[in-house]
Amino acid sequence: LKEVMEVAADLGAQDATNLTSVFQNADKAADLKAVMDVAPAVKSLNYLNNILAKIEAKRVGFQEALMLNDKGEIAECTGDNVFILNKGIVYTPPLDAGSLRGITRAAVMDLAQELGFMVKEQALTRYDLWTAEECFLTGTAAEVIPCVEVDHRSVGNGVPGPVSKSLIEKFREKVKVDGVLLD
Repeated sequence: LKEVMEVAADLGAQDATNLTSVFQNADKAADLKAVMDVAPAVKSLNYLNNILAKIEAKRVGFQEALMLNDKGEIAECTGDNVFILNKGIVYTPPLDAGSLRGITRAAVMDLAQELGFMVKEQALTRYDLWTAEECFLTGTAAEVIPCVEVDHRSVGNGVPGPVSKSLIEKFREKVKVDGVLLD
C-alpha cells in the first residue's frame, strides 16, 4: 500500500523535466484490464490502472508507462496524453481510444495548428512511437514534456526535437497570458 500511495502522489506531482522514457509491459496488460471498471476517458478518482502501470514502470527502471486500450492501441500514459510528430504531422490518439479529454491536450493541439502543423487524432501503436520523428506528452502537472525513448528505443535522434521545444515554449507563453497566477 505504501508503494501505491507513493506512486499516486507522483501522478499528481511528477518532475516533468526529467521524463524522457515511456515503457509498456505487454505481459501486464491483461492484469490492468482485470481491474478496469471505469472507462479511461472518464476523469474520476479511480487511478488504480494508472497506479499499477506506474508501479510496474518504476520497478523496471522507467519513469512512465503507456496505457493501451482493449485493441492494443495507445490510449495515453499514466498521467499524460501522448503526441508524436511524423512527416510534419502531429498525431495524438483519438478520445474514443480511451484518451482523457485533457485541457492541456486541447491547448497543445491548438498551438501546433497555430505553428502551421496539421494535427490528426488517429489510433497509434507502439510501432508509431518507435518510428516517430518526435514524441511528447502533455498533462496538467507535466505541461509539455519531450519523450526521447520508448521501449529502450530512441525516438528520432534521441534528444528533444525542435517541434517539442517550440510547443513547450509556446505553451509556457500561453499560460502566462491565459493562466491564473498563484502567489
